Parts: sequence; C-alpha cells; structure tokens
Amino acid sequence: MAHSIHQMELDIPINIIWKFISDINNWAILVPGYADHKLINDRKSIWKLRGDFGIMQRTVKLEVNITESRKPSNIQFHLSGLNQTCTGEGYFQATEISKTKTTITGSLAITVKGRMGPVINPFLKTVVPKMTKDLTEKVASRIVETETVRATV
Repeated sequence: MAHSIHQMELDIPINIIWKFISDINNWAILVPGYADHKLINDRKSIWKLRGDFGIMQRTVKLEVNITESRKPSNIQFHLSGLNQTCTGEGYFQATEISKTKTTITGSLAITVKGRMGPVINPFLKTVVPKMTKDLTEKVASRIVETETVRATV
C-alpha cells in the first residue's frame, strides 16, 4: 500500500480549519485529478478522478465514506473503487498549537488489487506522496484564502 503524510502549520484557529475540513465539498474539488463528485448522504459520496499512470490515462470512480468525524480535529475517510479494484483511506487532522495557530495533517494510503495491482502499485508509491502533499497544501491555501477574504469583508 502506498502511504504518505504531510503536515503544515497555519496561523489560523482550529475552529476555522474544522469548519473547512468538516465539509467534504470544500476539499473534494482540490483532490489532484478531480473531475466531479456527488454527495449520496452526509457521510457518503462518489468521486470521479482522472489519473495519468505513465503511458495510461484512467478515469477512476471512487466511493468515499467518512468513517469518523471528531470536532474540532479529525475527519477520516475510506476509499473504494467502483470501476477499479482500488482501496484506500485517509484523514485530515487539526492540532491546536495556540489559540491562533494550528497544525494541519493530511494522510492518504491507496492500493490497487487484482490484475493491474503489480503494474500500478509501484507507480503509486511515487505518486501518493505528491498527491498527499499537493492536497494538504491546497487545503491549507484555500483555508488561508477564505479567512483572508472574510477578514477583509
């Protein structure tokens, strides 16, 4: 299983970070390769992602289930492929450093099973760390942008 964790420190209170990460609509669109997502209910959604796997390009449909939501610090999710035999999990965690400073941690783990597993899994070991870093940085950037706009209004 390809796995990665990326962490950043933000000069933002934990409650602001929680408000953003607790709504999947805020960060689903920031996932690398994002094409579309549809909410099924408050814990389940279907995502469509486009990926470039070396010489192959694939569109992957994933069912994303929120497995844990602990205010104000943690969102965990499980991924399962609808048109591919992939599974995974991830989380966003906010850790309060002070009233105005918070660490945000993003984690992602993905594996492909079946016939394509031996071909795609080695590639995922290089891609998942980049995806995790990219997603965590985009989430952090969007939180800072949103808070900056709110402060100027």
